[in-house]
Amino acid sequence: MVYLESNLPLYPRLPEALKEQLRVQIGQFVATTFFEGCGGLELTDEMILTVAGQACLLTVNKPGRPYPNLRTVLMYPGTYSSSMEDYAIDGTISKKRVARLGESWGSGTVVLAWDAVQKGARNIYDGHNVTLHEFAHQLDQLDGASDGVPILRSREAYQTWGHVLVEGLAELQDDVFSGRKTLLDAYGATNRAEYFAVATETFFEKPKQMQAKEPELYAALSEYYQLSPVEWYD
Repeated sequence: MVYLESNLPLYPRLPEALKEQLRVQIGQFVATTFFEGCGGLELTDEMILTVAGQACLLTVNKPGRPYPNLRTVLMYPGTYSSSMEDYAIDGTISKKRVARLGESWGSGTVVLAWDAVQKGARNIYDGHNVTLHEFAHQLDQLDGASDGVPILRSREAYQTWGHVLVEGLAELQDDVFSGRKTLLDAYGATNRAEYFAVATETFFEKPKQMQAKEPELYAALSEYYQLSPVEWYD
């Protein structure tokens, strides 16, 4: 697992038992996921393991296949473009091209830009990680809806997360609208799904700040992921 050591600075910080669990999950992930290079990108083991290592960090304490609905990971060398529908005020629908670093499709596909994957993996302090972001969307989409509410273990957990999600998103939107500095990236104010994905990035890369400034959010994510990343940054 030399690429985990060299490309994922978080990996050496993990407890040995967690490293072993992560390696097992990576093996399952790679065995059940089809990787395809796009835009002229020639895939390497380094690329595949760098993506798999980060993706499986989100599921390292979850039993079974890491991402049961995932089938394909498409990778571009850098920023790519895709089409999206644009709705005008008069109801007219048009299509436009949008530059992207990553996408998660409910049909079981994740699309990533390799240079963004590398940058996100190597800087574990900036709260920006496209791989964690897109695979958080995959977890969110497991129940068929991209709504910021992943599959939880109990009714109480849903109640707690619902409160944290609604309150946290409203607070972030208010802060962004007012121009105040925020711990979570402003993109998380877009909707509930993006709030969950951005919060996941922050949870893993700025856990101390989140625990101090957003303790309820940190506790809810720690319960969901069954992890406490703050311990890795001592």
